[in-house]
Amino acid sequence: MGTVLGAMRNVRWHELQHAYGSASQVPGVLSRIAWGDAPTSDEALSDLERWISTPPVFDSTAATVPFLWELAATDTVRDRAGVLDLLATILAAGNAEHPAWTRAAHDAVAAGRATAARLAAAPDTPEAGGPSPARTVRAAATRLLAAIDRHACPACAGLPPRGAQVR
Repeated sequence: MGTVLGAMRNVRWHELQHAYGSASQVPGVLSRIAWGDAPTSDEALSDLERWISTPPVFDSTAATVPFLWELAATDTVRDRAGVLDLLATILAAGNAEHPAWTRAAHDAVAAGRATAARLAAAPDTPEAGGPSPARTVRAAATRLLAAIDRHACPACAGLPPRGAQVR
């Protein structure tokens, strides 16, 4: 079994772009989300959202999504609900000039549906002082699951599902 985010080194981040240029900084930001304290993790999640999903998606977005799913599924990540919300934002975003980027990003989000379903069904662990992290994750996963199930956009509607054979 590998480490969290271990496969990041297999992505050629320097060849990908985000809203402000090269995506070479994305691995560091993902690492801050995974292992940073609360303020560091929050800032990194906010940076990543600006870089890869709003307003348009970029070629780096689809490469980032599998790692976001990995973070959402890792109990030690501080803001798993925030990661799930970022995935929902990506699913709602697009890039009219690059529909293939949009399709790839949306396919990558949809590919994690089983993880969203598992997180949405996770039992609640009550904690004193407010909503439990498990309840917050479950709510975010439930919202994302609904978004995946009802997703329709011009970039995704006009093409056959990935992997389908065209006759």
